[in-house]
Amino acid sequence: MNRPPRTRLQVLLSLAAPLLVCLGVLALVQREGTERWQSVPAILVGSGLVIHAVVGRRRRRHKLLVALRSSRFQED
Repeated sequence: MNRPPRTRLQVLLSLAAPLLVCLGVLALVQREGTERWQSVPAILVGSGLVIHAVVGRRRRRHKLLVALRSSRFQED
């Protein structure tokens, strides 16, 4: 059950959403007036991607736990 090692591209893609949030916050701090609203979409999209990844990971782990428990009970 070994996973192949991650490539540099995969590592960069995994950092893309958090960096998008950081970039949006940085733009929000630097801009003034109504131009500040232009950074909100980057923050929302980045946050949405991070939340989606966390929820998907939790869902996969839960499915794996249920499968392990059911296979354990079948062996007994």
